[in-house]
Amino acid sequence: MFRKWKVLTLIVGLLLTAGNLYADELLSVKAGYQILEPEGTIGGTVNNIGGTVDIQNDLDLDDSEDFSGEVAISWGNSRLSLNYLPLDFSGTGTLSDTIVLNGTEFSASTEVKSNLSIDLYDIGYTYYLLNFDDLPTRFQFGLEVAVKVADADFSITESTTGQTESESVLAPIPTVGARARIALADYLGIVGRIGYMEYSGNHFLDAEAQIEFSPLPMLGIYAGYRYFDLTIDEDELYVDAKITGPFAGVMVRF
Repeated sequence: MFRKWKVLTLIVGLLLTAGNLYADELLSVKAGYQILEPEGTIGGTVNNIGGTVDIQNDLDLDDSEDFSGEVAISWGNSRLSLNYLPLDFSGTGTLSDTIVLNGTEFSASTEVKSNLSIDLYDIGYTYYLLNFDDLPTRFQFGLEVAVKVADADFSITESTTGQTESESVLAPIPTVGARARIALADYLGIVGRIGYMEYSGNHFLDAEAQIEFSPLPMLGIYAGYRYFDLTIDEDELYVDAKITGPFAGVMVRF
């Protein structure tokens, strides 16, 4: 936990330092709350060997409800951002198939308690190919490259015996995509973004749309909807999940 926050503090510090190099930068900070629902399959071995189970039907994982944050710096046609999205799903269910986790077999028809947690770090850079900020309706559109670092951990506890096993993996996944923003007025904007990449059995599709409302120049609120399509096939952990849901929060701009 200490190492996680140390890394976040370091990256935020680098962003702030980079922003001080530019006279016309715009620093924005967002703090939000998200409710995300998972679906898909998960297994304890590579390439589904050992079986997979359904996240909803077998494990009955609850929604993840947690805070998220973003720090972004914009200057000229460029935007540099850091997002932190913690995901935590837990539940109790009955396995429909046998799976192997960290060398331990959990048989079909066994009741288990399970937890899937993913700390998702997202460092992105956008270059706006179109940047019309002097029109009544402002429009920005650009290409975005990012690195998603998924720190995932999956654990299972057999309800009757208390036997527990877990497996974790740290998977960096680069993505390429696009970002667009339409400002209908000084106080109202619509933002959309999408990123995708697939390699070595891993893939990540990340899309979101949100509305920003700023009744005051430096203070506002935002709300939107997020969609993840994530496959992690690393070491002895296999996750193939879709994660969707709404989010909302407050933002400050300088």
